[in-house]
Amino acid sequence: MLITHDTRCALDAVVDLVNTAPDDETPDRLPDVAALEDFVQKHKISDVGVLSEFDLSAVRKVRGRFAAIFAEPEARRAAALINELVAAAGTTPRLTDHDGYDWHVHYFAPGASVADHLAADCGMALAFFVVAGEQERLRRCEAPDCRHAFVDLSRNRSRRYCDSRTCGNRLHVAAYRARRKEAAG
Repeated sequence: MLITHDTRCALDAVVDLVNTAPDDETPDRLPDVAALEDFVQKHKISDVGVLSEFDLSAVRKVRGRFAAIFAEPEARRAAALINELVAAAGTTPRLTDHDGYDWHVHYFAPGASVADHLAADCGMALAFFVVAGEQERLRRCEAPDCRHAFVDLSRNRSRRYCDSRTCGNRLHVAAYRARRKEAAG
């Protein structure tokens, strides 16, 4: 599956956004407008203007909708969730070549809020996976204490752990130590 630069940027943004959500052990990693501004800068999200509490609330709602897409095992239902998200964002595809990047497509309307920007561009990036029959690549980490979202871009669709917290290494080391302990008797 060919993944263009802008699609990869949108995938990175949606994964990072979903992973800001609070869980049983971790507080919300998007607690305030300053954190949202950092997120916007980190992902080089353009044309969003001055951010406010309203933007923060809207982005958190979009984050929940993206989390539902990652949780949905059925492609037809994931497609419906993506369609709702992208339609609500007022998607307006347009070609652009800003900031030294070659031509690529932005799906958000000019002047869109940061939430609509994320919903449109990231929603379309996820849509490409459903269209390609690759929706199962939208995954959650299999480490029992993690469950972060990630996109499996491995050739054989075999990735089981996210990049953060070195989940795969921790579990492999734990399994190795358990085997050694058992062998030592």
